[in-house]
Amino acid sequence: MRHALILAGGSGTRLWPLSTATRPKQLIPVLAGHSLLDAAIVRARTVVDADRVWLGVGTTVAAALPADLDSARVVVEPHGRDTLPAIGLGVAAIAASDPDAVVAVLTADHVIDPVEDFATSLAAAFSLAEVRNDALVTFGVEPDHAATGFGYLELGDAVDGAPARRVSRFREKPDLVTAQEYVAAGAEHYLWNSGMFVWQARTFLRALDVFCGEDAAALRRLGTSYGTDAFEELAQRMWPSLTKRSVDYAVMEPASTSADFEVLAVPLATRWLDVGSWPALGDAMGRDSNGNAVDGHAVVEDSSGCVVVSSDQRLVTVVGCRDLVVVSTPTAVLVVPADQAQRVKELQALVAERDPDLS
Repeated sequence: MRHALILAGGSGTRLWPLSTATRPKQLIPVLAGHSLLDAAIVRARTVVDADRVWLGVGTTVAAALPADLDSARVVVEPHGRDTLPAIGLGVAAIAASDPDAVVAVLTADHVIDPVEDFATSLAAAFSLAEVRNDALVTFGVEPDHAATGFGYLELGDAVDGAPARRVSRFREKPDLVTAQEYVAAGAEHYLWNSGMFVWQARTFLRALDVFCGEDAAALRRLGTSYGTDAFEELAQRMWPSLTKRSVDYAVMEPASTSADFEVLAVPLATRWLDVGSWPALGDAMGRDSNGNAVDGHAVVEDSSGCVVVSSDQRLVTVVGCRDLVVVSTPTAVLVVPADQAQRVKELQALVAERDPDLS
């Protein structure tokens, strides 16, 4: 059976002050009244039945989820330890309910459209994983610029009869010169690593045994016990001892050079935005002919390349500005050059120290 596990555990500190410790970015209605999580659920349901769409969330997101959401399909990690424990717990919980599950691991941090094209790629990835017992399938995005904030997939041979390529190597976030070399080489050689996957649950759990032996047994036991009275006691004892690391580093990279597994990449023929900064959110919101992205009660005049957001009734006005981010909420105002937007995470940490209630 096909399942989807949507990861929505991050705090979204780079979108402060709209996103806060008690109001995670995945739940904010920033996409024409819909949240990133809403959009991710819609994407998953194009291929997976609604009753087999799972959420993997942190405690902050769990506390803010709608009350009518089926809690039986919500897997809450006790606290963030990067993507390997989150995915391991979720996949083990799904396998406990369906040992033959094939699982798509998706995220609630992305804007992907058109949805129909994504559904085609997702269905192709499921078809690959269903018939290849050693396959770990990922999605690659064709680069449109030399991004230094993304990892890259180095591609090998084509897969017969399928729209996929073997991944010969994972490349970590490169410096600018290296990223330019990757982009110049073309999409036949390098794709961005989207951080989304499809695999048989048993294949991924076997990969944990091979590459993460010190954590594999604990994750299996935690997943098997999830939803029972035993879970809380086991989580208090086992979760803090799990290694904090990403699934790319812990599983996908060694699997790509292992004789026991094959890592395959399905190209994602869609618009793909990783909404991890204010400029990226501006792109997701849509920009006008002057490159401005505006949401809420705002007036922007003689300006270009700006992201302007007002989340309440306060009127925000911007005139004669270039490449600024201006965000107004009931509790805080942010003004930052767009090319410094990644520093919002640093700023949020300072706010958390000085006034935790506003972070």
